[in-house]
Amino acid sequence: MKFSVGEKVSLQVPLPYLKTADSISMLRPPDLVSLDEVGMIIGIRPNDLLEVKFRMGNFLIPSERLKISGKDN
Repeated sequence: MKFSVGEKVSLQVPLPYLKTADSISMLRPPDLVSLDEVGMIIGIRPNDLLEVKFRMGNFLIPSERLKISGKDN
């Protein structure tokens, strides 16, 4: 599935951890983002990694773990 910057997305499945999109990435606990939370794609990285802005921060998430959301949050 192709994603574009500005699209609203949410997690398809829980992740074992979240990786921050900071210049020095950190691993964070997965409970910072729930499955029903809607985030916005703010960047596309190599290897199908998407930078997604959620309420608790910006995280790098593999595209196969995301789905397009129809909510307008």
